[in-house]
Amino acid sequence: MTFTNKLVASQKANNSWVCIGLDLVMERLPESVRSSKSPFLSFSRAIVEATADVVSAYKPNLGFWLTEGPAGLSALQQLVAVIPENIPVILDAKFNDIGNSAKAYARVAFETLRADAVTVSPYLGRDGAEPFLNHAERSIFLLARTSNASAPDLQDHVVKGHPLYEEVAQLAAQWNADLPGTCGLVAGATYPEELARLRQIAPELPFLIPGIGSQGGNLEAAVAHGPTHAEVGPVINSSRGIIYAWSSAPSGSDFAEASRAAAIELRDNINRIREAAQ
Repeated sequence: MTFTNKLVASQKANNSWVCIGLDLVMERLPESVRSSKSPFLSFSRAIVEATADVVSAYKPNLGFWLTEGPAGLSALQQLVAVIPENIPVILDAKFNDIGNSAKAYARVAFETLRADAVTVSPYLGRDGAEPFLNHAERSIFLLARTSNASAPDLQDHVVKGHPLYEEVAQLAAQWNADLPGTCGLVAGATYPEELARLRQIAPELPFLIPGIGSQGGNLEAAVAHGPTHAEVGPVINSSRGIIYAWSSAPSGSDFAEASRAAAIELRDNINRIREAAQ
């Protein structure tokens, strides 16, 4: 089964385009979890168990897990192993290398950690993506228009007559034509006009859309321009707004249940927008 097929099946089964970003910070975990033998695993596993029926994907950000050294990497490996098989896992690592180094990263992502997809930087061209693309049942999300404030510093520079982020989308579309189902784009909800333009350029590529929640991204734009022409839904990610929802909940609230409530709220908001547009 390709990544796209797995994503579509998950979206339909749970009627959800929500992706939970697992960006764990030790200091932000509940005190009861921090005292456990494996805090990252205990916290994230509880989040997954509470939300697996209301999301379509999970997106652990590798950098946060590496802060805990070998224990963090082991916890991530164990977490991916217990995420239900029908739910895709996107490893957010923004890989950016070539040759044997890129091959090694691909092995770590797809064989050691068993992720279904990864984020990849386009700066090195196809050489940097090829080792990941060669895993036919996996996929990459190429960084096109990221959600951060300084994204225009480079991504708006004109290349071959149009902004760099548009060139990235065209490249991804070409690579996906060669190897169908292996390419998608990262397109931030904080740039709704660029999001719409990317959909025009790459009508068949799945979108990973960060920036919803604490970054204040445009949810309506994500819903309007996120789906492909074949109706593959976008991967609309929320991280801190879901996994740390417990910190703004009433005192004594269960952190996993607070995350579930936040995920359901986002899912329902997305579905209301979808229904209103029909």
